[in-house]
Amino acid sequence: MSRKTVKHQFDPANPPLLTARQKAQIAALRDQPDSEVDTSDIPQLTKEFWKNAVRNPFYKPTKTATTVRVDSDVLVWLKSNGKGYQTRLNSILREAMLRNSPKADPGRAKPTTRRG
Repeated sequence: MSRKTVKHQFDPANPPLLTARQKAQIAALRDQPDSEVDTSDIPQLTKEFWKNAVRNPFYKPTKTATTVRVDSDVLVWLKSNGKGYQTRLNSILREAMLRNSPKADPGRAKPTTRRG
């Protein structure tokens, strides 16, 4: 028995049209109240679960080119360790962002202070 590989290409700018059956299924799901959704096969996520959770090791944030004005002595310090000063700057900013972000409890946001 020979197997043929079938390749499909999807163009997100031009998705295929939904069939009448697919539209009916979507409408039925949309109209279904949350109380009727069966979640019995989904385990509860406990605090113990989140203690062992790790950040996705494959996550790679997108990069955005920008212009930032920094003090000259700060730039000299960043560049003093050789190549990669932009990566070091990004790491410093990410660490500050995470340190000043709300931790595990999303309902308890830290107050932000503006300096300027």
